[in-house]
Amino acid sequence: MDFNFELILTVAFLITGSFWLVNRFLTKQEEGVMEFFASLAPVLGFVLILRSFIVEPFQIPSRSMVPTLKVGDFILVSKWNYGVRLPVIRTKIFDVSSPQRGDVIVFFPPHEDRYFIKRLVGLPGDKVQVIDGTLYVNDQMMEQTKSSIDAGAPRSVVMNENLDGVEHRIQKRVPPTRLSQNFATLVPQGHYFMMGDSRDNSSDSRVWGPVPEERIVGKAFARWMFWDSYSSIPSFSRAGAID
Repeated sequence: MDFNFELILTVAFLITGSFWLVNRFLTKQEEGVMEFFASLAPVLGFVLILRSFIVEPFQIPSRSMVPTLKVGDFILVSKWNYGVRLPVIRTKIFDVSSPQRGDVIVFFPPHEDRYFIKRLVGLPGDKVQVIDGTLYVNDQMMEQTKSSIDAGAPRSVVMNENLDGVEHRIQKRVPPTRLSQNFATLVPQGHYFMMGDSRDNSSDSRVWGPVPEERIVGKAFARWMFWDSYSSIPSFSRAGAID
């Protein structure tokens, strides 16, 4: 998720758009290099609008969101749920709604310009604690019950977690690693606390801090395909909504 396709697409649209304007109002060529590049502008403009303001596809590169998302999952991310932003410079044009606890969110972490995906567990002003593998928000324990699904990893277990009304699965180690033994923080205003569903195998806000609101990209809402390096053909067996 390191590839800044949005920047490349924006630059390509500006270049081909310039060709379109010159050809439309000055040269008016019906064939040749000028006409070819000019003809790309409407297509690139449509793709740019779709990816920047409506929905953008991503592929999951790591195991930090197991069991909810696996390496090789292709997902769709809504770009308008949390407000419409201009491409590249990310200036918000207008608000739509605020991120909610339990949402699975794509964002840029505070320490680097690289896409991450985690679950939002702490809102501005929340007190977040992780004690012996159990999450507490504002001193309230988020209930966990053992799932019937096998974690498929030594000393790991899959749990059903009720995150203040949002039910989803997590995977954690038994006993918990240092990340989940004894952690506590207060989320600053204008920031959000993110954690991976694979609680002991995730670089998240416990490591690099809460995420500023302006660095949120969008809400992940669906898996549409699975295709990893071990598969010769894509699979649609995991297609569906993201809990």
